[in-house]
Amino acid sequence: MKVVYASRTGNIQTVMNKLNLANTLKIETGLEEVCEDFILFTYNDGAGVVPPTVDEFLKHNSKYLKGVVGSGNRERHPDTWNFCLDIISKEYNVPVLYKINTTGTDEDLARLKEIFK
Repeated sequence: MKVVYASRTGNIQTVMNKLNLANTLKIETGLEEVCEDFILFTYNDGAGVVPPTVDEFLKHNSKYLKGVVGSGNRERHPDTWNFCLDIISKEYNVPVLYKINTTGTDEDLARLKEIFK
């Protein structure tokens, strides 16, 4: 399954580099298109808001969305940590598959490998 991801500060890009997955697409503008099932891996914007480029991407590609994973900074935003995942989950009726703090732990990376299989 394809993994589509967005990375603003580099945390998610770091995770993606460590996972070394074959079938990925990075959201750069929000105008990218997919024609296959995918899992979204995104960051939060501000206080748990869906990033505008991710929001734009989902407007055109949500029919293929199967689940969402996210990275946020629990220390900086404890009240809204990874809250955008809950927003996406509710709006598109897909499960929140996993939440990590920044670049995650070795355990997080192992779990993500299983999720992205």
